[in-house]
Amino acid sequence: MRAIVLLSGGMDSLVTAAIAHKECTELYFLHFSYGQRTEERELRAFWEISRHYDAKDARVINYQWLAEIKGSSLTDSSLEIKEDAQGIPNSYVPFRNATMLCAATAWAEVLKADAIYIGAVQEDSSGYPDCRESFFEAFERVIKEGTVDAQVKIKCPVIHMSKAEIVAQGLAMNAPFELSWSCYTMSDLACGECPSCRLRLAAFAKAGSRDPIEYKG
Repeated sequence: MRAIVLLSGGMDSLVTAAIAHKECTELYFLHFSYGQRTEERELRAFWEISRHYDAKDARVINYQWLAEIKGSSLTDSSLEIKEDAQGIPNSYVPFRNATMLCAATAWAEVLKADAIYIGAVQEDSSGYPDCRESFFEAFERVIKEGTVDAQVKIKCPVIHMSKAEIVAQGLAMNAPFELSWSCYTMSDLACGECPSCRLRLAAFAKAGSRDPIEYKG
């Protein structure tokens, strides 16, 4: 099976890549630079993971316009990254997964790929609306309606896992967590304080393992 893997370089996309590597014979990795605060560090993680899993091709798409329109604390440094107990956290990037899937679908159609893998997590993440299973089911219908003879499936292998289960799955598959990057704010040492770092650290602790990346302090 030939597949495209959307790879941010984070923990969830790493384990998704590991699963795709096991299930598919030919992998193509796709990364998006959209003005995120740790863009350079994420890009490094993307290339290192791509080499690790021997991607047949790996490409980076420039989506800087997502930073230009703002609307997210990940792309607007004037906003403090914070969680919202009453709703969606301000780290949500408006309709990001849909725009990424559009690009992946175009490439999949050219490659005649069978699937697009994405490391979305519904049950133990921030509650982003474009990480719901129903969203991906709807997007599969869009692909069927809007492409020429494309039967591309969207694979979300970690969508119903908790973060701890994702870590456990990755450890069982010898996924190189040391190559991944999850911190929202820093690129040399992970801050350990942003929502993404806290989720990651708690996941490793619950899985009974130590996170191999270095943290500030």
